[in-house]
Amino acid sequence: MIKDDKRVRIITGHYGSGKSEFSLNYVLKLREVSDKKVALADLDVINPYFRTRERKTLLEENDIKVIASSVDSPSVDIPAISAETSVPLVDTDYDYVMDLGGDEAGPKVIGSFRNYFDNIDGYDMFFILNANREKTQTAEDAFEYMKKIERTSTLKVTGIINNTHFLKATTVEDVLHGQEVARELSKLSGVPIKYTACLENLVKDLPEDIEGDVMPIKLLLRDDWML
Repeated sequence: MIKDDKRVRIITGHYGSGKSEFSLNYVLKLREVSDKKVALADLDVINPYFRTRERKTLLEENDIKVIASSVDSPSVDIPAISAETSVPLVDTDYDYVMDLGGDEAGPKVIGSFRNYFDNIDGYDMFFILNANREKTQTAEDAFEYMKKIERTSTLKVTGIINNTHFLKATTVEDVLHGQEVARELSKLSGVPIKYTACLENLVKDLPEDIEGDVMPIKLLLRDDWML
């Protein structure tokens, strides 16, 4: 499932596209296959809800280092980035996942670490596409949003992740609709489809020739009573 991604992975996309849910599932699967130390940086300074840091206990139980706010107080929401964020960028003993916030301010955060990226052996920046979200419902709109992220972050998107969903109400048809938009986005941008993410119970119903490696998703950030 996770095969040849670069050691440093950045997860980006539109606000509400499911970046944090994907990042959480991805890093847990990465832990299963990696022989390195694994770290996840929650760099979302935009949305105080549904962030990867909310599952810190789960991550640490799975031997994953969590890097979040420099203010260690779960009851206070302060957009402060920890100095620890840079450590796994330069320490090659780590496999590293960086979960960015959405909207314009999200990519600005990673831009502040730009000098580190000039001195590492490559990176992946994955663009999460939810074709049911505003501003990314068409390939043209998603392409404009992707270019905005690249300009703001000064980094290049290297892969597209089809994460089209309606939370627990997601159907195979939703995923396949997103796949069509992702294909068009790939043609416009020249960026390949890297993963297709969908709920675990839908995986068996996906066509075998779907583009991108299939990433089964558990809704780990939503309590059972939530839709």
